[in-house]
Amino acid sequence: MESQLYHYSEDPTIERFVPRSPAARPEVEPFVWAIDAEHSPLYYFPRDCPRVSYWPLPETTTADRQRFFGAVEARMVIAIEWAWFDRLRSARLARYRLPAETFEPIDPPGSTAFHGVYVSRTAVLPLKVEVLDDLLVHLQSSNVELRLCSSLRPLNEAIIASTLHYSCIRMRNTGP
Repeated sequence: MESQLYHYSEDPTIERFVPRSPAARPEVEPFVWAIDAEHSPLYYFPRDCPRVSYWPLPETTTADRQRFFGAVEARMVIAIEWAWFDRLRSARLARYRLPAETFEPIDPPGSTAFHGVYVSRTAVLPLKVEVLDDLLVHLQSSNVELRLCSSLRPLNEAIIASTLHYSCIRMRNTGP
């Protein structure tokens, strides 16, 4: 694999990544998780911030593109709830660059459900750590449009039913 892989954390002191299962899903095989550069904007947020992200695929219909992007030329839209905006503005993240050798894509062949997500079954030492302290600038420079909503739930339901590719992260933390 030749892709640059990253892990994002609010902790800038991680010296070694050890495979682990997600806290909310201990039955999942333990992995070290990484994301490729193209999909990194999905993680330019405080860890617990719920977000709905979406982008067009070749099979996305013109109607869905118009409905969810309108005249916007961004490559991706990420929506968060207003309640998280101040935390996003003040958040600082550590971007860890990881060696690609032990990573493999989590997607089964022919699937794009987790496109851009890679896992390693062995411990990994980061190659480099960089602090990102203005996440809005990083989103803008990645050609991502940020949208703010009172509630993500209606958007989440609409996106799932569309022909767009989507990622819904930390939805358990959405507001009432």
